[in-house]
Amino acid sequence: MKKILFASSEVVPFIKTGGLADVAGSLPKCFDKNEYDVRVILPKYECMAQKWKDMMQYKTHFYMDFAGQSRYVGVLETVYDGITFYFIDNEGYFSGPKPYTDWHWDVQKFMFFDRAVLSALPVIDFRPDLIHCHDWQTGLIPVYLNDSFQGGEFFRGIKTVMTIHNLKFQGNDNAEQFMRLSGLSSYYMTIDKLRTGVDGNMLKGGLVYADAITTVSDSYAEEIKTPFYGEGLDGLMRARSNDLRGIVNGIDYVDFNPATDKFITAQYDASNVLEKKLQNKRALQKELGIGAGDNRFMIGIVSRLTDQKGFDLIAYVMENLCQRDVQLVVLGTGDQRYEEMFRWFAGKYPSKVSANIYYSEEMSHKIYASCDAFLMPSLFEPCGLSQLMSLRYGTLPIVRETGGLKDTVHPYNQFDGTGTGFSFTNYNAHDMYNTVMFAHSVYVDRRDEWNKLIARAMAEDFSWQASAKKYQEMYDWLIG
Repeated sequence: MKKILFASSEVVPFIKTGGLADVAGSLPKCFDKNEYDVRVILPKYECMAQKWKDMMQYKTHFYMDFAGQSRYVGVLETVYDGITFYFIDNEGYFSGPKPYTDWHWDVQKFMFFDRAVLSALPVIDFRPDLIHCHDWQTGLIPVYLNDSFQGGEFFRGIKTVMTIHNLKFQGNDNAEQFMRLSGLSSYYMTIDKLRTGVDGNMLKGGLVYADAITTVSDSYAEEIKTPFYGEGLDGLMRARSNDLRGIVNGIDYVDFNPATDKFITAQYDASNVLEKKLQNKRALQKELGIGAGDNRFMIGIVSRLTDQKGFDLIAYVMENLCQRDVQLVVLGTGDQRYEEMFRWFAGKYPSKVSANIYYSEEMSHKIYASCDAFLMPSLFEPCGLSQLMSLRYGTLPIVRETGGLKDTVHPYNQFDGTGTGFSFTNYNAHDMYNTVMFAHSVYVDRRDEWNKLIARAMAEDFSWQASAKKYQEMYDWLIG
């Protein structure tokens, strides 16, 4: 039995701010329980819903030296969906209304978390063969394993994997402060180890000392070796390219299943998608108060409204889009200028634009089930989950060819009748607009082709089971 520990700052269903939580919560359930004992460890945040806190049982506590003081570390435990979850408790670090707050404070609290994870393992009597670390918040676990935890027999030989969900966020702080808080010596504060410029860098530490590195798509694994996408770490990524692999994220095929989805008006599968999708479209048009019309080309957007997600491109051609027979249904929050832009266009074109500037799980499902197409013109996208959800619901993605979008959406080829969506290469508003209009023309003039695209999109398999097989291969290669 191979023992694996996932370490993550957020995990569904307990706490979520982004896709990281989906990976850390969904993936562990997909391994063969006869071969793998996969457990998960995360902080116990004060802001977790009470129903999750009520499920946790006290396991143990101890005191740990950290940043020059003796600090309390509580360990709680629960079993959910057949997986054992451990929670690291310290009210000083994990209180507050949300999991991430001030940048400097976040760096300190996740340094504490990383040391606490390793310190807790002998106390809870769980010795993993491999610790799978997710993003910068767990970046010091491989470093600490190499440093102060190397002496004891218990820790010797534990392997580590570092998964990059988004290279942009790295957990860096002034090198002097970094050493004082982390307890790491100046030996680690060099450019070939944890230092970038004048800062210590948690993610870089994990990338230098982990036994293997993964990221969440093949294309992103290649992109981060280049200066444009590498966020200052492209040299390190090139140096470790033999240990780097891309494994595309999955989505939960139980939660995202149009045949059983409780949030949508009419449930459906591939056999009755055309008829039922139309019922969902009519219901959403009515609910949002936008113009009715079965043949109006409805485009969905569910996203953080930020530059990274390509909203500067959308802003540039928004007026042009509103002049055409399309409807835009937007759900999400983000930069104020994009929130205000969508509200303004919704006011100007109430039958064409619906601006839902909030987040709702229920509304997101309705958009995936009701729209004809889904727009995702990201500047960069390590994996992306929304395009996987839209494929599952037979809503054709229109994406820019970057990262996971390039790997998961096959562009429609009108000559050989292949593809599952539409894509464009250059980060350019006119290219995006032309691609949207091309998709619109296929929808209007070649409906048979459009319907075949829907069938191919729904036949794709981006379940977690497919991803888990690739992780299993890597674990077996590392553990032996």
